[in-house]
Amino acid sequence: MPIKRENTTGHNQAIPNHDDHSNLVVVDHPFIQIKLTEARDRGTPHWRFCTIVREIAALMLYECTRDWPTKARVVTTPLEETTGVQPDALLTLIPILRAGLGMTRGMVDLMPEARVGHIGLYRDHDSLEPIEYYRRFPTNMADGRVLMLDPMLATGGSAAAAARVLKDEGCEDIRTVCLVASPEGVAKMRDEHSDIPVYAAALDRELNEAGYILPGLGDAGDRIFGTEE
Repeated sequence: MPIKRENTTGHNQAIPNHDDHSNLVVVDHPFIQIKLTEARDRGTPHWRFCTIVREIAALMLYECTRDWPTKARVVTTPLEETTGVQPDALLTLIPILRAGLGMTRGMVDLMPEARVGHIGLYRDHDSLEPIEYYRRFPTNMADGRVLMLDPMLATGGSAAAAARVLKDEGCEDIRTVCLVASPEGVAKMRDEHSDIPVYAAALDRELNEAGYILPGLGDAGDRIFGTEE
């Protein structure tokens, strides 16, 4: 069950809010849960599923950047001068291809100054191990926060492998963002990357023998791009 904790970890750190997983932040806002329920429905067509994934990602960005660094900015309103804020750090989005692309547009719409890199990983259906086939990152990525995007955190193999790549690139402020996570995937990220918090709209029950999340969403990539068999 999600629990509430005060931030005792410092300004620039996530606050896990799940009693069973010290690295998990469940973003359980009712508006997100309503959309997630529609996404779970097998009768939701791919064009609508794609829209929902984009909308949920945009809503989750609020939580992922709750502690975002800002600096003062002086502006002149129609009536007087006032001081507000503007971003004071870089943000890089790294969708894990291909399903992570479905989350990217929603976040870029909300924060167009974010840069976007890509890492291509696919899961071998026999071994369930991730295989990298592509990487392309913005310059100075390690100078700011990096959000790894993938709708499903299943075995955690792809996320853990992507995190290793990003750390090899010098990144230190990394967060994993997904719609649905399994306990197994969250545990793998905790065991291999305890410094990387996982943001999820839901923690589901378990993985089946094929490595799919139950109750899950099905194959998010196929549903986003309309390639279901």
